[in-house]
Amino acid sequence: MANLKEIRNRITSVSSTMQITSAMKMVSAAKLKKAQDAITAMRPYAEKLTELLQSLSATLEGGTGEEFTTQREIKKVLLVVITSNRGLAGAFNTNAIKEAKNRVAYYAGKQVDIFAIGKKGNDILSKTNTVIENQSSVFDNLTFDNVAAIADTLTQKFVSGEYDRIELIYNQFKNAATQIVQTEQFLPLAPVQSDANATAGDYIFEPSKEEIVLTLIPKSLKTQLYKGIRDSFASEHGARMTAMHKATDNATALRNQLKLTYNKARQAAITSEILEIVGGAEALNG
Repeated sequence: MANLKEIRNRITSVSSTMQITSAMKMVSAAKLKKAQDAITAMRPYAEKLTELLQSLSATLEGGTGEEFTTQREIKKVLLVVITSNRGLAGAFNTNAIKEAKNRVAYYAGKQVDIFAIGKKGNDILSKTNTVIENQSSVFDNLTFDNVAAIADTLTQKFVSGEYDRIELIYNQFKNAATQIVQTEQFLPLAPVQSDANATAGDYIFEPSKEEIVLTLIPKSLKTQLYKGIRDSFASEHGARMTAMHKATDNATALRNQLKLTYNKARQAAITSEILEIVGGAEALNG
């Protein structure tokens, strides 16, 4: 059995760790509230924008927006992997990186490059794959304008023919305890099935439907990327809060166990000393 000093040192160490994990849990809980409100408020707008774009596209004829919709033979693929800049978030980063590796394996025989958004994904994937760019600094000031600049870069890489397909990989926020890894096709835009009951013809469009679609496509792409990063940002804090909550519980249980062990060892030491004193007294009396 470890001596009393060693046990006291372990109790002190575990207590310090418990204070750190508890503080990190509270910080993540505060940040999660803001991030959750942001993504919850944004989703209806993003979904409605996509719905409007699909409705208009289904009624168009000709090659309007074909530079964004052309389905090419897939030779070069770009995976936009969204992770975090910091760890201690459970399986949050691991799951996104694992999905990225699965997509690389899926496109075996083709050129697959990585566009990292987040330091953790960049650090791991750069060891086995080609990372063409890392935009981890976007989390320092997460605004629509900053994300829009990244979306423009990605769009240009597709339109110029540098890549034949671009996919987003990120954690979608469901709740603080659940994050769902998503893989979404960013470009080319997925083909839209024409709706025979489309009512777009019942409206007067100003400017024309073609001009509206050409305006909405870049806007929709920027919104899609911003939503993915916002989802990932909320998921990160939810995952970290949950991980730190579990770590705090485990540290508390370990501390209690160490205190029990300490008390038992202390009691045994006192009993041993008493026996030694009694034995010595009896020897003197004898």
